[in-house]
Amino acid sequence: MGSAAYSRVTTDADGTAHVELSDSQPGASDPAYRARRDELASLAAGWKPGDAIPSPGYSDEEHEVWRIVSRSLTPLHERYAAESYLEGKQALELPDDHVPRLDEVSAKLEPLVRFRYQPVAGLAPVRDFYGSFADGVFWSTQYLRHPSVPLYTPEPDIIHEVIGHGNQIAHPAFAHIYRLVGEAVHRTKKEEALRFLSQVFWFTMEFGVVKERGELHAYGAGILSSLGETESFQAATIRPVDLVEMGTVGYDITRYQPLLYGFSSTAELENTLVDFYSRFDDAYHQAILGH
Repeated sequence: MGSAAYSRVTTDADGTAHVELSDSQPGASDPAYRARRDELASLAAGWKPGDAIPSPGYSDEEHEVWRIVSRSLTPLHERYAAESYLEGKQALELPDDHVPRLDEVSAKLEPLVRFRYQPVAGLAPVRDFYGSFADGVFWSTQYLRHPSVPLYTPEPDIIHEVIGHGNQIAHPAFAHIYRLVGEAVHRTKKEEALRFLSQVFWFTMEFGVVKERGELHAYGAGILSSLGETESFQAATIRPVDLVEMGTVGYDITRYQPLLYGFSSTAELENTLVDFYSRFDDAYHQAILGH
């Protein structure tokens, strides 16, 4: 997700983290919610690879937010989600009655596709976030959106990271693409090439759609973790996949996406992205731009 979607996190010398919620954020004026965000960010900031992931000890209120969103999305997924996503969701079997801990999700995901979750306090550096995919690692926040608006979040929370990305990664073809993304990042040194790669990821693994059974279906995590996006994506302008355009066109992360790029089939989706990410580096970026 774009950096503007995340609240800034600062860390004191003693390791205590502080999340800087903007005034427009739900929960910005709720002291208890702000304190909880700081608590969860501090847990992640203090975590080191090799350590056990600290348990957030989710509250009944937080579990209820998960239940509302998870159960509201289920019928929408059945109607609008791509077959590969649904197969991943069926294999992962996330609970719909409580917020799963990241180690709980990893215990289900690793035997399927050798991917695991690690906690992060807020926005991970783009190069580190995407690069970690090569090692089968997905960094995730642990907080949930404010309970006053359970069906809306202006920034990615654990619902997006797990219901959106977890179900997606649980399908072997998508897990393979994620690993190729990470390997491409390690080959890419120039920041403009990295931006291009991240935009293609945005229009595919975050907001990708594909034609199946004569209808448009969504496979993107950004769509399928959002009720509003899932209900409205078919009304967007759908263009044929154009990797150069996808890597350079502007987009606004604060609104429902008005422009999407659709693959004509699952085979085209997998073949195109495997080829693109397998070959991508600084020289390939320059070549496809015609420089």
